[in-house]
Amino acid sequence: LHSPAHIIMLLFLWDFALTGVFSPGPWGRCMGSECGPGGSQSRAVWCAHVEGWTTLHTNCLQSTRPANQQSCFRVCDWHRDLYDWRLGTWNQCVPISLRTGRTGICLQGEEGIQTREVNCVLKADSSAADHAICEYFEPKPRQEQACLIPCPQDCVVTEFTPWTTCSKTCGLGLQNRVRSVVAPPLFGGLPCPNLTEFQTCAPRACEGREMVFSLKVGGWSECKLPSLTSPQTSSAAPSRTARQARRRKGKERKGNRDPEMRELIKSKRNRNRLNRLEDDFWNMEIGYQSRQVVCVHRNGSTVSLSQCPHWSLPETYLSCLMPKDCVVSEWSSWGSCSKTCLDPSVPQGSRSRSRQLIRLPTGGGSECPQLEESQACEPEGDGVPPCATTNRPFVACLFAGFKFRRRTITNYPTGGEGNCPHLVEAIPCDDPSCFSWQLVKLEECIPEEDMDCGEGTQTPQVRCVNSEGTEVEKEMCVDEVYPSSVRCVVPCPKDCALSLWTEWSTCSQTCSSKTAEGKQMRTRAILAYNAGEGGSSCPNTSALQEVRNCNEHPCIVYHWQTGPWGQCVEDTTTSTLNTSSSTDKSTCTMGVQTRKVICVKVNVGQVPPKKCPEAPRPESVRPCLLPCKRDCIVTPFSEWTECPISCVNGQKNKQFRYRVIIQMPANGGQECPDVLYEEKDCATPSVCPGYRWKTHKWRKCQLVPWSIRRDSKGAQENCGAGVQTRAISCRQLDGTVADVVQCLKFASSMPVMSQPCQLPCRDDCQLTNWSKFSPCTSDCVGVRTRRRALVGKSKKKDKCKNSQMYPLSETQYCPCDKYNAQPVGNWSDCILPEGRVENAAGMKVQGDVKECGQGYRYQAMVCYDQDNRLVETSRCNSHGYIEEACIVPCPSDCKLSEWSNWSRCSKSCGSGVKVRSKWLREKPYNGGRPCPKLDHLNQVYEVVPCVSDCSQYIWIAEPWSVWKVSNVDLKENCGEGVQTRRVRCMLNTVDGPSDAVEDYLCDPEEMPQGTRENRLPCPEDCVLSDWSPWTPCDLPCSGRGDRERTAFALRLPKEGEDCPVSMQTEPCFLNRNCFHYSYNITDWSTCQLSASAVCGIGLKTRMLDCVRSDGKSVDLKYCEELRLEKKWQMNASCTVECPVNCLLSDWSAWSDCSQTCGLEGKMWRRRTVVEASQGDGRPCPSQMEQWKPCPVRPCYRWQYGPWSECRVEEVVCGVGLRFRNLSCFVSDGSGDGKSSIVEEELCAGLEQAVDGDKNIVLEETCTLPCPGDCYLMEWSDWSPCQSVCVKGQRLDFTPVQVRSRAVIAQEPENIAQCPDQEWQTRPCSNGECYEYQWMGNPQLIWCQRSDGINVTGGCPPALLPGTDQSCDPPCDKPQSFCSEEGVCICEDGYTEVLTAEGMLEQCTPIPVLEIPTAGDKKADVKTSRAINPTLPTTVQPGRAGRTWYLQPFGPDGKLKTWVYGVAAGVFVLLVFIVSMIYLACKKPKKPQRRQNNNRLKSLTLAYDGDVDM
Repeated sequence: LHSPAHIIMLLFLWDFALTGVFSPGPWGRCMGSECGPGGSQSRAVWCAHVEGWTTLHTNCLQSTRPANQQSCFRVCDWHRDLYDWRLGTWNQCVPISLRTGRTGICLQGEEGIQTREVNCVLKADSSAADHAICEYFEPKPRQEQACLIPCPQDCVVTEFTPWTTCSKTCGLGLQNRVRSVVAPPLFGGLPCPNLTEFQTCAPRACEGREMVFSLKVGGWSECKLPSLTSPQTSSAAPSRTARQARRRKGKERKGNRDPEMRELIKSKRNRNRLNRLEDDFWNMEIGYQSRQVVCVHRNGSTVSLSQCPHWSLPETYLSCLMPKDCVVSEWSSWGSCSKTCLDPSVPQGSRSRSRQLIRLPTGGGSECPQLEESQACEPEGDGVPPCATTNRPFVACLFAGFKFRRRTITNYPTGGEGNCPHLVEAIPCDDPSCFSWQLVKLEECIPEEDMDCGEGTQTPQVRCVNSEGTEVEKEMCVDEVYPSSVRCVVPCPKDCALSLWTEWSTCSQTCSSKTAEGKQMRTRAILAYNAGEGGSSCPNTSALQEVRNCNEHPCIVYHWQTGPWGQCVEDTTTSTLNTSSSTDKSTCTMGVQTRKVICVKVNVGQVPPKKCPEAPRPESVRPCLLPCKRDCIVTPFSEWTECPISCVNGQKNKQFRYRVIIQMPANGGQECPDVLYEEKDCATPSVCPGYRWKTHKWRKCQLVPWSIRRDSKGAQENCGAGVQTRAISCRQLDGTVADVVQCLKFASSMPVMSQPCQLPCRDDCQLTNWSKFSPCTSDCVGVRTRRRALVGKSKKKDKCKNSQMYPLSETQYCPCDKYNAQPVGNWSDCILPEGRVENAAGMKVQGDVKECGQGYRYQAMVCYDQDNRLVETSRCNSHGYIEEACIVPCPSDCKLSEWSNWSRCSKSCGSGVKVRSKWLREKPYNGGRPCPKLDHLNQVYEVVPCVSDCSQYIWIAEPWSVWKVSNVDLKENCGEGVQTRRVRCMLNTVDGPSDAVEDYLCDPEEMPQGTRENRLPCPEDCVLSDWSPWTPCDLPCSGRGDRERTAFALRLPKEGEDCPVSMQTEPCFLNRNCFHYSYNITDWSTCQLSASAVCGIGLKTRMLDCVRSDGKSVDLKYCEELRLEKKWQMNASCTVECPVNCLLSDWSAWSDCSQTCGLEGKMWRRRTVVEASQGDGRPCPSQMEQWKPCPVRPCYRWQYGPWSECRVEEVVCGVGLRFRNLSCFVSDGSGDGKSSIVEEELCAGLEQAVDGDKNIVLEETCTLPCPGDCYLMEWSDWSPCQSVCVKGQRLDFTPVQVRSRAVIAQEPENIAQCPDQEWQTRPCSNGECYEYQWMGNPQLIWCQRSDGINVTGGCPPALLPGTDQSCDPPCDKPQSFCSEEGVCICEDGYTEVLTAEGMLEQCTPIPVLEIPTAGDKKADVKTSRAINPTLPTTVQPGRAGRTWYLQPFGPDGKLKTWVYGVAAGVFVLLVFIVSMIYLACKKPKKPQRRQNNNRLKSLTLAYDGDVDM
């Protein structure tokens, strides 16, 4: 056992040996059999040595080994709909710690960072999920982003205004000067400084006693009703009913009236009742306002009114109309929907609801809200019917049967199989047979009775076939007659030997008629003559040929003949809805194509269809895909425009509605409606209502009750300011009373129901109304006046004679009418006359619109009067425009020649190509239709595949001639001889070879022999048949197999002699007599269309070749016999893009003028691309909008005049009124602020509003400070809108405007009582970015904003010229200095290297290559730094001149070694150059003339496509 010390030592050594740390790899993909939780994922874990390489796991501490497998959530595609990222809002921008310890000065802004929470959640309940689930579909969105915290911005104020005049004319007073705020403090900037400065002033010493008391009036209180509990009030103001009863009682005492008088009084009472507004609908009540009048000391304290005896007290009570708000009822229930059927494609209906008016507003109460509203709706409920239903009819099919023969298409022509002749023929059969025996061949002739020669029989070899010619089981032909054996002869040795009969030729006719019968022929030849005696002799020549009848059935052959397919048209048997109300923009429906299908009798013509069999009848109708039919789409009619509210002079007004074409029709779509604009007369009773407001007499001016104001000093009972009201009723045109709501809807604005009034007191001045102005003698000359006069006792009152207070005449210059016209603005676009043109003949393209020709352009005219004020252009006898003709150039399309003829097929056997071409005649310009892609010869080609049937031209050999024996001396007709035959190339048709053609059309390798030399057997010699064809070689061709051919004895030799060898063999060699075959597929052809089509759906084809292993194309049967796999699709539909011109919408109507008045108004019209150009269509023009100037109209507007001074009635200070006028101004709308006042009649058509504010305020309360008061000034104007910007870029903060009011003091001792200055901000839009900069010289420095105003604040104090911009810590690094911003930076040519804390660590030179000079011998090569190229050489720091760094001399003054090497290299280079010049300039030797060089070489011309070649 080991001691504890030994164990501790071993553990220590073991830990020391563990020199590795486990490192895990990334987790792999989550695997599992099911989606969701329960999957597992693994990762690699290895032991990494501390030096970085991988070591054994035993070198790592096993307890620290991480897991290499964990459970996971297996994500599937359908989880995308269940999980998603949830993004939190961005948190506040938090500043990043300053990277430099330079200074705390902020100049541009501080970098910050924003963070947000990003979690993967389950959409259903927003529960958290593993981030890996969401990351499977979408990367995790970023969780933080950079932001910018603007620097603190101090409050910015303007310069001080000049000092005001002294607040006192004598004694000690104050002068003030003020400034306003133009930018508020933001982001912790310094607050605004004092806006007011004071200084004392003493104009002169006061001679008498200063006035220290002033009468001060307060503001009017809110309107309130008199207290009903006051006995004085009740006695002073009895109710209306009490007054009427008292009046009637007094009248009754006067005696009875006559009946007519009573009736007259009764009608008058009814009329008066209508004139009064006593119901709750109006509920007008008269109240009163009050105000205080006090006497104040100059120090602001209030004293007794007796201290102000010299002032007459103003009115302290005023009548007013009690404010009442408008009151309406609750909304009624929604009405029924105007749409009554269900169909999403039909526009929605509408429904409405209303509420009743209970009380109208009075006395400035809140206005009435909307009384009616409507909303879109769809019908609801289970019983709503659909808007339309359709049904499809059924189609019946019929069938019938005949005797057929068929053929197939081996080469599809251009344009598809529709151009091929018929493929099926039929003949009627009385006794149809489904199965028959077919003769395959006859067996060898077997002599009878075991003889070696003589007569015998040949057994037929047959097979059972069906009516289609396909072999079937022999049991199917049991009922048919089996072919019998054929008699034959086996020649004996001395007999004449004949060859076997050839195959029967093809039948000469396909059927038999009276004039033509079908014939077949077969022949045989004499192979050996008989012996002189004892043998059967050879037959004569006629016996060597046999003829038989064939196709004896009568020529009653029928077939279906088809015409070409017609155009694709809409299927009228179905009721597919295709209307403009459809939700689809275009409707691509299935149409039908039809063709003519007739029954044809061969050699006769068309016969009734029942003669032809029904089963193979070709289709006469087939479905097709219509081009995307586009119906004309128009918007629904707009709502009828509103009729004018009032009828003027019985004139009939019109109302109209319109709709706009959104999409033009195409491809047979529904045409656009003719009516796009409708108008109708306004219906006088309902649409143009006959309602009007009727105003009644003003009632008596009502004063504040005397019981309330009787204690006021100076008050009089029956005079003063009051309020009077009048009744308003709603009447129809015939005068009958109508509901007030009708007038609110249809009549003009409601007249006012109250107005202030004045009952004159005995001391008031009374004047007549102004007279009309006196006439002017002539325009622009003299003045005109108007007058008024004092009335009654006012003529004698001195205060009424004050012409300033009560002027009795007014004078103004006579109007002057002189006008001049001049053009203004730019010329408009060239505008063509409106209207569409018909499509050009030829290729059907869409969207031909007039785009060129003569048009007109316009320039606006402006008219000014003699005061250079803008007036209507009609004053200058101008219609507002100058126009001149202009030309829009017409586009010219690309022009190509017609197609050339097709070339011949490039191959005579198998698949090839044929080509045709067009060439360029004229290039496009001015936006014409572009050319198709041309080659370098400016030609475009069309290539289609073609097939030359390898069996369409075949060699036909006639029978061999009789032997011509060359050994004529012999008596026997045998020995060496020659046979000849005629071999012709013939066209092979369905019915066999027909016409002879040129021999080059047939394959020369397959041409049969025309002559053969052989030995004609002598009598009793063996006669062999012709050699059979070679047996096929076994595939694949390996070179080991053989092929053979055989012959058999037609005549046996005499006894004792043998027949020659009857079998030949030869080895099979690849590409000699053994071949491999394979299919070869061609490329797709170009898309082929029908003969008359230029675009649309076509057919592209490719060809299948059977190619022999030596590369020769052969008949397809060789590959078909091998049953090679055909895995290619030979035909495919394709689409040739139709040449669609760019289809544009019509020009829209001219827009409203961009400005309602002024010089710069423009009208625009636009069009849109309804369909972009396709294929070779004309491209869209670049001009999609046009403009022309609007007629110049003066800009009239209501504008306030300046406020008057604050006026307080006959007192010094307090709450008073200030007034301003509302005048009509004219301008040219240019925004330069220049405007002129004109007659108010010119603004009569405008609504009275100033800058959109309809609340016209011509007077307002104001405060006139008392002597000694310290008060706030009026608000300054709003400053320009200012954004928060950094380096001229707006930040995402709301722009603001600011205004302020400063304090004004009048007494030095009252400054402590002054209120605080105020400033306000409000948000605005389109703020400007302002920069602030120190200006001036060392003696005078100020801060200026970028718009030119001088300000206080805004300029950084650290950049103030002359201040110490010291850096903290100081810049003590070499080549560094302190910048104006108080930041340590490096000199030119050096770059800053910063520490991790952002402190300047060192200045590193920027490496560049300097041009050495000869003035410096310090070193060979140095790293140079950048030099400021703008400085002269003498000013470069630390350098006397430019230095040569590559020095040729060493420190000892000797040349360095590398100099010698450079010199040797230069010498070698010079020698090489001289040698090359010599060889180039050397005169060459003359070549020797050879005797055989007079043979002409072939001349090769390069055809460049020029037709002149």
